[in-house]
Amino acid sequence: MQSIDLDRLSGASDGKIVRYWKFLRRWPVLSAAIIVILTFVAIFAPLIVPHDPLDSVLLERNVPPAWYEEGTMKYPLGKDPIGRDVLSRLIMGTRISLMIVAVSMIVGTVVGTGLGLIAGFKGGIIDEIIMRAVDIWFGIPFILVALIIAVVVGPGLTTMMGLLALASFGGFVRQVRAEVLSLKERDYVALARVAGASTTRILMVHILPGVSSTVMVIATMSTGGLILAESFLSFVGAGVPPPTPTWGAMVADGRGYMRDAWWITVVPGVAILITVMSLNFLGDWLRDKLDPRLRQLV
Repeated sequence: MQSIDLDRLSGASDGKIVRYWKFLRRWPVLSAAIIVILTFVAIFAPLIVPHDPLDSVLLERNVPPAWYEEGTMKYPLGKDPIGRDVLSRLIMGTRISLMIVAVSMIVGTVVGTGLGLIAGFKGGIIDEIIMRAVDIWFGIPFILVALIIAVVVGPGLTTMMGLLALASFGGFVRQVRAEVLSLKERDYVALARVAGASTTRILMVHILPGVSSTVMVIATMSTGGLILAESFLSFVGAGVPPPTPTWGAMVADGRGYMRDAWWITVVPGVAILITVMSLNFLGDWLRDKLDPRLRQLV
């Protein structure tokens, strides 16, 4: 009898989790709120940091968070191995990391969408050249390329943005090209050609609006991957050089102190996890809302 009750409780608990999960996917209010808050923090980071994120006090190395007996509310999330405030570095790291990812995604979106439009509309040898170049790029391990470029050129903000833009543009090319191959056969495109519209006008006025929803979904769902890529490159030392704070660099700073000062690594790690999950939920919701084929299944 007791085992039956336990099974029933377990089933009810699993059912609640599934319902909450579906709710978050269908109505990502929490995810959107998190993204808005992170954007606000990134924009106004210099105004809201409680301390200088680069200020180091060696006598206060590895000060624990405020909930520890030895901690203090002056440093709510503690300090890192060289005495810098973790909360201040987390806030400023939000600004740097999101700025890198945002600029990279914008560049990758514009380049990838433009190449996809040209490849799908022009066809022929132009299509072959663009798509074979994309296939070759996808066949090369990105991490290897990133490490080689970081060694040759040197790590830095511009290098990181360029690398992440290269990592993101290929997905746009393939998806946009596939959409254009279908859209260019529509009647309104044929009428525009008969009316004497230029290729540029047809692409920008008649075809680009038709692929905008696809571009929006790809951008949203790819941003989480870029955050992970930026964090990894910073973690291995191929990102923005220290002492500039980024989430990945903060995780790397605490990897040797996991037993005694776990918060140095866990705090930025949780920030990365929450941000990526929020973006993925938001991307799923946009895909479900903007894809008419999925709307018919709901």
